[in-house]
Amino acid sequence: MTDPIQKLREYGYELPAPKAPVASYVPVTRSGNLLYVSGQISSGEGGVVGGRLGDTMNVQQGGNAAELAAINVLSQIVHSAGVPLSEIKKVLKLTVLVCSDPEFTEQHLVANGASNLIVGVLGDKGKHARAAFGVTSLPLGAAVEIDAVVEV
Repeated sequence: MTDPIQKLREYGYELPAPKAPVASYVPVTRSGNLLYVSGQISSGEGGVVGGRLGDTMNVQQGGNAAELAAINVLSQIVHSAGVPLSEIKKVLKLTVLVCSDPEFTEQHLVANGASNLIVGVLGDKGKHARAAFGVTSLPLGAAVEIDAVVEV
């Protein structure tokens, strides 16, 4: 398999420095061979990607925001947990929260932005269970927040 960092570059991304927690929690907790990655929001070099799906954002924009949140999950695994992407055995679960208008029902399509990136970078090790649901708001006005459970 191609190196996960190289695959990430093929998507046009570099692994960023991790975001510091903005409240009273740690970014990653490890128990045995499991990593629990705290919620990571849709943010990149330009800051937080915010908006509300079905109102100020469409599905494609939401999918792009979900990609950024997924990259931040990977960043926490590497930088905060000290685990190279190549040592991930399996992404077990992603939970994708999508800031949505009450009438918006395509959270699953927004979440595909994250799922497709994770599988694209990690191959079969990235195939995961997932929950995706809408919420009225997210921290710092983010459009998407993702947490993860990963086996290493």
